[in-house]
Amino acid sequence: MKPYLSLTQTLFISLLGLTCFNQIIFAQTEYPNKPINFIVPYAAGGGADSRSRQIGQQLSQILKVPVIVENKAGAGGNIGTEFIAKAPPDGYTIGMGNFAPLAINKTLFKTLRYDPQTDLIPIILIEKGPLVLVVNPSSSYQSVSDLVKDAKLKPGQLTFASGGIGGSHQLSAELFKQSAGIDMIHVPYKSGAAGLTDLMGNNVNLMFDQMYSAMPSIKGGKLRPLAITSKTRSPLLKDVPSFTELGYPQIVVNNWQGLIAPKGTPKAIIDKLNLATNQILKDPKVRDFILEQGNEIGGGTPEDFADLIKSESSKWSVVVKTAKIEPQ
Repeated sequence: MKPYLSLTQTLFISLLGLTCFNQIIFAQTEYPNKPINFIVPYAAGGGADSRSRQIGQQLSQILKVPVIVENKAGAGGNIGTEFIAKAPPDGYTIGMGNFAPLAINKTLFKTLRYDPQTDLIPIILIEKGPLVLVVNPSSSYQSVSDLVKDAKLKPGQLTFASGGIGGSHQLSAELFKQSAGIDMIHVPYKSGAAGLTDLMGNNVNLMFDQMYSAMPSIKGGKLRPLAITSKTRSPLLKDVPSFTELGYPQIVVNNWQGLIAPKGTPKAIIDKLNLATNQILKDPKVRDFILEQGNEIGGGTPEDFADLIKSESSKWSVVVKTAKIEPQ
């Protein structure tokens, strides 16, 4: 015989269900009702900063509240990303989640005070973009095969620049080394721009740089592109082959970024932010900004972004461990 619930129990269950329902409705209809803090884990003036300000401005217009962009740079993006992870999960602190803090740093740093897999919720991928292997125009290297041949003749003598330990510049080169079976010396700089300047000064042999950064110097004849890390050629560099095309299908690298929130942020809020950002990514001006830099427009669901982070973490942990990369 099935036990009957008492009137008190029935009322309690009903009230509990009504409370949960009201919370969902509140999140959908009342959020947001005050300014949103948008954290950028890198310094002002870079790619992450400019895209964050662009997206933040558009979010403010759609959500009808101020979106305040704040830079919290340092420790390879860890400081700002940790700040997001430890913020109240109420939707009023969100931020830009980047390639290194979400997929690299857990393997790279011995101690990390946040777990990108469990302490953060992906909202949406904003964009991803390939890197391009560039050399000085006076270099004897006219192709990737020229470079690989010379590197094998001079093991440990060729140098490659990067914007710092564990970033996409270095990781692309390390993947190239592992794939081509060559040995080169890493020369880290305080920024990608500093590394690029030394490359143009003929002080290092090569660099993998992000397209938006390298394109002006390529167009100006100050850099020679040899290959791109996307699966196919870029419309902006139609004469530059992809590594896949050259017989290195494992060298597919994209420097990506997207919106994230602290774990525990209600799903209704995540969905609302996802919907708004998908709308922004359909705006012709935003699309033009992204495409003009050689990047691919993101979008999709929170689950899509979560899958990307998971697969990238798995891939790059192997590269980091094989190369024995350690932060300075």
